[in-house]
Amino acid sequence: MLLMVPGLGWDCFQEWLHLSGSISKHAAAYGYDMREIPVNGLSSSTYNARLIRDFINALPIEDAGREIVLIGYSKGTPDILEALHDYPELADRVAAVVSLSGAVRGSPLATDASQAMANMLTMVPGAKCEEDDGDNEAVTSLQPEVRQRWMATRSLPGNIRYYSVITYPEPEQISRVLKRSYARLSAIDPRNDSQIIIFDQILPRSTLVAFVNADHWAIAVPIAREHGALGKTLVNHNDFPREAFMEALFRYVEEDLAAGAR
Repeated sequence: MLLMVPGLGWDCFQEWLHLSGSISKHAAAYGYDMREIPVNGLSSSTYNARLIRDFINALPIEDAGREIVLIGYSKGTPDILEALHDYPELADRVAAVVSLSGAVRGSPLATDASQAMANMLTMVPGAKCEEDDGDNEAVTSLQPEVRQRWMATRSLPGNIRYYSVITYPEPEQISRVLKRSYARLSAIDPRNDSQIIIFDQILPRSTLVAFVNADHWAIAVPIAREHGALGKTLVNHNDFPREAFMEALFRYVEEDLAAGAR
């Protein structure tokens, strides 16, 4: 069973994206059961860790005993890590964690950002997130000093396998709207995906699965598919074979876990 934990503000713009569930449908054709854990897009990793625990504990009885692979996109990765640390009973049910462009060690962009800026996502048409729903500390959770302190003072379950997928686009593969944040991060390290420096995406003790030539949005957020005008202008490098890539990722993790078991 594959459980996806999305990133900052996902529930705010999920309806606007008109998501069709194409990845889960594609995965289902090959026998993979993929679901999304509905975390709060504007809340801290600590708050969302509890939501992850509650979701797993509330899984139907027929799912008991099934191996769980947690996939964290962007801020979803630290949300998962905090859940595994704060609720150690989850380690008995989770076989693997996959970081997909994960903000493992945060992002320097969060240092100068404010929660008020993130809360503007509540104004996206159809947004289902609310400023007072949760603790409204999402940006704080992404600050490098917060994440790096957390990583330095916690240990992760040793029985779980960890995998990292790194987004590391060529400069010409970054969408126009993300060029400014890419330039800001490049002043620190040009090896970034417009939101996170590549070395800050790597999980400790993980298998490095892939470097992907896609920016931070292109790997997981299909904006251009449903909003053609944006795809031709501001989000002009959003095309990415997400379904095929995720299928390959799922197959790799499945085979690696089976090899480890043997």
